[in-house]
Amino acid sequence: MCDGIATARSEFSVDLVERYGLASRLHDRGGEAEYRFLYRDRRPRLPVWRDGRIEIVRWGNGRGESRFLPRTGWTWLTTVEEGGWRNANAVPVDIPAAVILDKGVWIRVREGIRGLVVPDERGAAVAYVVCEPAGHYYRVMTRNNRTPVLIDEKI
Repeated sequence: MCDGIATARSEFSVDLVERYGLASRLHDRGGEAEYRFLYRDRRPRLPVWRDGRIEIVRWGNGRGESRFLPRTGWTWLTTVEEGGWRNANAVPVDIPAAVILDKGVWIRVREGIRGLVVPDERGAAVAYVVCEPAGHYYRVMTRNNRTPVLIDEKI
């Protein structure tokens, strides 16, 4: 499972930071500025690449804002592949991330992770992280049996 991500500050324009009020998400990791997005935040959000630009959207439905969407922030790759989101108008997206957080462990990734964006009943975009069964190394490192689907990478 992915509890959070961090994205390099350089990924976001000043306009984007101001539009979405991201200043409070800015952190320093050993001299590298990054924006952090955590599922446990009061208002969980995720950056997503959609239609050639970055948007900041709601991360999942863990707080029950939608009566129709699953009350989680993740979905299995097999569910996606088997058409489980077909009737939800789901759009595949890339989630830019330099680092992911899983059970307290921060893990560097090269390009980011895969996700889905679906509209809720009011038309608001909601993102879900796509997951798959974790490999041995990932399970040992995080004590988790699932891992986010990484872009062109396996851990």
